[in-house]
Amino acid sequence: MPRLGWSLVNDEQKHHVQKIVDEVHEAVEDASEQIAQTGKTLIRWIVEWLGIILVALSAAFLIRAYVFQTFYIPSVSMVPTLQVGDRIIVSKLSTAFGDINRGDVIVFKHPPREQCGGDTGPNSDLVKRIIGMPGDELTSRNNTIYVNGKKLVEHWQHDPNLGSDIGYVKVPEGQYFMMGDNRPSSCDSRMWGTLPKSLIVGKVVLRIWPLSHFGHP
Repeated sequence: MPRLGWSLVNDEQKHHVQKIVDEVHEAVEDASEQIAQTGKTLIRWIVEWLGIILVALSAAFLIRAYVFQTFYIPSVSMVPTLQVGDRIIVSKLSTAFGDINRGDVIVFKHPPREQCGGDTGPNSDLVKRIIGMPGDELTSRNNTIYVNGKKLVEHWQHDPNLGSDIGYVKVPEGQYFMMGDNRPSSCDSRMWGTLPKSLIVGKVVLRIWPLSHFGHP
């Protein structure tokens, strides 16, 4: 019985077999190239998305650090303007550009002399309203606040009962006299003195939660 071998294959068959081998080899090379290309595409896609995420995180950090920040109201000192549980947005640009005025609601860092306790701690931020500007002279009589000898006209909601009187205060330059709208229940500049501008975080510009209270406070 003859042995099978390459010698028994004619030239046409050899050519056909060689063609198949070449096609298989070419297909393997194409597949390898496609796999390599797919790997490069996947790596490029991952790098692009990592770049997008990094940019987004950087933008969020910059916005929080220099433009806007959200805060939660933990106490009743600003009732009825701000209720416990309200969430607010604070603009930090107001401090940078000097857009701070009497009547503005301000978030600020914990004053060193604040020792009222309650819902605040030494690392917490507070929220009050500006009553006295730098250079103002303040006093109070019969639950009425006077600024530079004139009765303070208050267009915002507040408890008409002062609780604790102001006495007489001349606000130093670069500082502010702060009070809560819930006057009898607010620990403010009447207790711990005027607030240095350096402690101001920003001005409350919007209440975002709950939706029933949405808007400028």
